[in-house]
Amino acid sequence: MTGRSEHVVPPHAPRSAVVTGAARGIGEAIATELVARGYRVLVTDLDAAAAQATADRIGAAGGCAYDVTDPAAAHDVATRARELAPLGAWVSNAGVGFDGAVTELSEAHARALIEINTLGPVWGARAAVAAFREQSAAGTARGGEIGVTVSLSALGPVPGLSVYAASKAGALSMVSGLASEVRAEGIRVHAICPDGVNTDLLRSMKPGGQAQALVRSGTLVTSEQVARELVGMFGTSRVYRTLPGWRGAMMRLTALAPGPMLRLEPAMRAVGARKARSLR
Repeated sequence: MTGRSEHVVPPHAPRSAVVTGAARGIGEAIATELVARGYRVLVTDLDAAAAQATADRIGAAGGCAYDVTDPAAAHDVATRARELAPLGAWVSNAGVGFDGAVTELSEAHARALIEINTLGPVWGARAAVAAFREQSAAGTARGGEIGVTVSLSALGPVPGLSVYAASKAGALSMVSGLASEVRAEGIRVHAICPDGVNTDLLRSMKPGGQAQALVRSGTLVTSEQVARELVGMFGTSRVYRTLPGWRGAMMRLTALAPGPMLRLEPAMRAVGARKARSLR
């Protein structure tokens, strides 16, 4: 892995960028960061009106509806972005965070976690790579950036968020493999793995539940921090970054020795519960 580049501009400016789930929260912050770095950003979300409103607010090139579970729609969005300028970046940020034990989660929620959090980035990456290859063959641009918003939970077991963590682990594994598969073509693939982010997704978890308490036991980061760290990897060969770094080290240790580390789970949950009460 190499160091980061703080101020990356599209190599053949102007370049377009797609950000999914960008009407609010982390997606909006990523879209804002890309606008500031010179990309013509297409803001996408299930809610077309919200996507366009966000695009207008942050100075993006446009907004449109996009369901990340639809493989064909991903190619349609890439085509629309290329009408703005050659595609330079695709960020799969859309995600859901249903909490619940494996045996308690509804079938609908379990399917949505995999279809949105894991397959969504797969379909997006396939569409982006296809666009990058077409542009390279036509001589209009070479390579590009693919970013995925993952989660610290991808690195180890998270009781109460087992299926969510599995969906994110799948996305991270895909990113790592794809990065090697397309590197020779000048396509760089990155993932950001943040601790809990102070967004509607975290607040939607069951109040006082096991999952929310565990997430709050760490360090809540902001959407803007996540955006800066993800986009900051553009132009480098770094595949993923954890935010903050110390929590990433702790999660890797938990994965290596789940038995001893998970015995600390009740204490960590108690810390998270206290933090949650202090914010009320």
